[in-house]
Amino acid sequence: MKSIIVSFASGIIFAVGLSVSGMTNPDKVKGFLDIFGNWDISLAFVMIGAIGFNFFSFKKITKKKPLFSDSHFLPTKSDIDKRLILGASIFGIGWGLLGICPGPAIVNLVTLNTNAVLFVASMTIGMFIFKLIEKARVL
Repeated sequence: MKSIIVSFASGIIFAVGLSVSGMTNPDKVKGFLDIFGNWDISLAFVMIGAIGFNFFSFKKITKKKPLFSDSHFLPTKSDIDKRLILGASIFGIGWGLLGICPGPAIVNLVTLNTNAVLFVASMTIGMFIFKLIEKARVL
């Protein structure tokens, strides 16, 4: 139960951070990505803050045992393959075109905005189709 409460609280903090930083506003994100047009540099400060925090704290935090788990759940795969490049490319193209990615989209669901609902529904269907393809690939 403690891990569920901590996960929920972490999600709330993340959602507030996304909202305060402007990451839930697709127009602001598109403005940040438009470096040759009317560039909005403000999200660079959000990225610098996140990178700075992680740079100085990640190794220290991961050396300690988590409070409500037996271990940290960190990626074990480190090689760069065509699946990673393809997935990152699809993600980047979608983010650039729509100005939204999964985290902010889920936060935007509370607004009941049609675009947010359609995005999350499409994302969920895409994940389901991916799982079906992966399952068929293994068999």
